[in-house]
Amino acid sequence: MKKYGFVRVGASVPKLVVADCLYNRQEIVQEMKKAEQEEVGILTFPELSLTGYTCGDLFFQRNLLTDVLEQLKVILAASEKLRVITILGIPLSIDNQLFNCALVIQNGKILGAVPKTYIPNYNEFYEQRWFSSSLDLTRKEVELLGQMVPIGTDLIFRDKEYSEISFGIEICEDLWSVLPPSQDLALNGAHLLFNLSSSNELIGKYQYRRNLVSNQSSKLISGYIYTSSGVFESSSDVVFSGHALIAENGAILTESKRFQFDSEMLIADIDFFKLHTLRLKDISYMGIHPSKSCREIVVDVLDSSTLRRDFERFPFVPHDLAKRTERCHEIFQIQACGLAKRLHHIHTEKTVIGISGGLDSTLAFLVIVEAYKKLGLSTKNIVAITMPGFGTTKRTLDNALKLMKAYDVEVREISIVEASLLHMKDIGHDPKVYDVAYENIQARERTQILMDVANEVGGIVVGTGDLSELALGWCTYNKFKHTVHV
Repeated sequence: MKKYGFVRVGASVPKLVVADCLYNRQEIVQEMKKAEQEEVGILTFPELSLTGYTCGDLFFQRNLLTDVLEQLKVILAASEKLRVITILGIPLSIDNQLFNCALVIQNGKILGAVPKTYIPNYNEFYEQRWFSSSLDLTRKEVELLGQMVPIGTDLIFRDKEYSEISFGIEICEDLWSVLPPSQDLALNGAHLLFNLSSSNELIGKYQYRRNLVSNQSSKLISGYIYTSSGVFESSSDVVFSGHALIAENGAILTESKRFQFDSEMLIADIDFFKLHTLRLKDISYMGIHPSKSCREIVVDVLDSSTLRRDFERFPFVPHDLAKRTERCHEIFQIQACGLAKRLHHIHTEKTVIGISGGLDSTLAFLVIVEAYKKLGLSTKNIVAITMPGFGTTKRTLDNALKLMKAYDVEVREISIVEASLLHMKDIGHDPKVYDVAYENIQARERTQILMDVANEVGGIVVGTGDLSELALGWCTYNKFKHTVHV
């Protein structure tokens, strides 16, 4: 699917035992293997997922930090046969400091390490008791299990084949800060952003967190993959729910069930071609230059053989009746206000519209009526013309006449049959050949009538075409169709 612009990502909330790295490693490896089977290219786990987030002063214990490295070694060995890129949360001791880090691993190698920048130390959080900020980091590489590993918040991982598959990482509180690291990562080209989090539950925090992820993905025109610690963390001070989200440019593609007592994995396909195109179109996107440059690490992202994504049959029509009503009202008001402003600006009270008895012209007609209400104008200034032709039925003609009379407008009925036949005779066209000329002769005859009447009354023609017609290639009086002989 990569060649079509899709990359598969995953967010896992595994079962966990606080400070039991062996148990946690087993769950992590099991989730990695599951992700591989599901053809996930990039998988992320929660913050400090190898130890648990709520270890407290156990983070100072040498045994725990030693066990982290021992179990990491086993995870690396297990990953040698896997292509899925895994983002794992662990504590790392570097230069007399302890850092809350995300490790990126694949095929037995540690590709990079990203430390947390903003360390919360308010309300129920005491992280500064144990961890230092990335701002206190003194090096750009660290030796880990015999490998030299790039470390820093300036790392972007980019696919060797498709450069648009590029991702960066931030950790929990980083997203909640005034200037999240993801901002610089996105400005430096990261289309995907992963967040390893441990966000506890408070009343109302769930919706706030959801909005935060959605808004960040929209603001940065990115895919945002967020996963947080689950219910197996310690509940001495707080409770965690295992909230995970995958968002794309403001839309939530998938979301976890919270408060689950088993491992859970979210999977979604991100449209990275779309994200790249949207950034190109938004010329103000790079209006703020990144505050720092980033180092790029080339990776090989696993491709998927199928598309795992739902597409709405009617993407612009909300399912919920109340939301649909609100959406329609908004569309209607946008159209009416636009027309009202135009009439006010050109100092005319006259409009001319063709009424066919169909949906498109009915909507345009009602928009005119609404605009007249806003301007306090009489509907008698609306010249509504129905122009029956070769295909006009009695039903549509009756509908058109009833609609116009219901709103007390000036009604005109002008047949185009004779004029169209005369024109066909003039150009030597057989009326029995239903080709593009046959169709356009009628459409242009109607347009000519409307424009001439508008000149006559000193008004403007209000068109009845819409975006749905354009999407179908139906452009009123300049459409193109294949020739049909009868």
